[in-house]
Amino acid sequence: MMEVGSAVLVFVLLLGGTGLGLLLRPLLPEEHRKHETVQLVQLVIGMLVTFAALVLSLLTASAKTSFDTAANDMRAYAADLIQLDQRLRDYGPEGATARTLLRAYTAGAIASTWTHEAPPPGNYYPRDPNVSNDHLESVPLGALLDSVGEQINHLAPRDAFHQSTASTLAQLFARVTDTRWRIIEEAPGTISGPFFTMLVLWLILIFLSFGLVSPHNALATVLIVLGTVSISSAVYVIVDLDTPFSGQLIVPSGAMRDALAHMNRP
Repeated sequence: MMEVGSAVLVFVLLLGGTGLGLLLRPLLPEEHRKHETVQLVQLVIGMLVTFAALVLSLLTASAKTSFDTAANDMRAYAADLIQLDQRLRDYGPEGATARTLLRAYTAGAIASTWTHEAPPPGNYYPRDPNVSNDHLESVPLGALLDSVGEQINHLAPRDAFHQSTASTLAQLFARVTDTRWRIIEEAPGTISGPFFTMLVLWLILIFLSFGLVSPHNALATVLIVLGTVSISSAVYVIVDLDTPFSGQLIVPSGAMRDALAHMNRP
């Protein structure tokens, strides 16, 4: 719920900045409210608005890029898991234990990552109620995947075909491990906290200026409220996109569920 809290906080701060401007306006000396001064303030506000809009658009693009990267990595991860299972199937009965462990790992990863969705049926995979989907997987699941690698390393190829397949399995498992850690590192988000704080301070200054120069009528009030809602919703989208495995906008589980369905085939 971090994205909701961020949006609400920005909404309150921007309204507070506007209210502070309205309170300070009557205290300004008369010469500070002349037409020339108001024009200068409006010019500065326009510059700040343009700058803030540029920064918001860049943040949105960056968050969307991060989200798309996580989604693509998840699809690649699912494809690698399917290939790993298929090569274990090709290896023969000696790969059955590793396939069972890989199937349990995939089901557990789905259940621990997409906690708001129905978990895969069955009790063949570990369930950790304390797992945080900010980090995607629990320690038991990581150990379960490591055990798949151990099973692959213990394979004893008896001919050229099995030697070639065992070599491919080692390469695929290394790729699966690399992709897993890349996805885990992508989960918490990439937006810099200090930079985000500075952006909010700029926005507060803009809305404080609105309060200093805006007329006292209902239309101006409505427009300011609509502006705060729009910017708060933009902040919500940015923070939500930047955390691809939590919130409302999340990487879909379809690719991993397809991988599990492939593993469940006889």
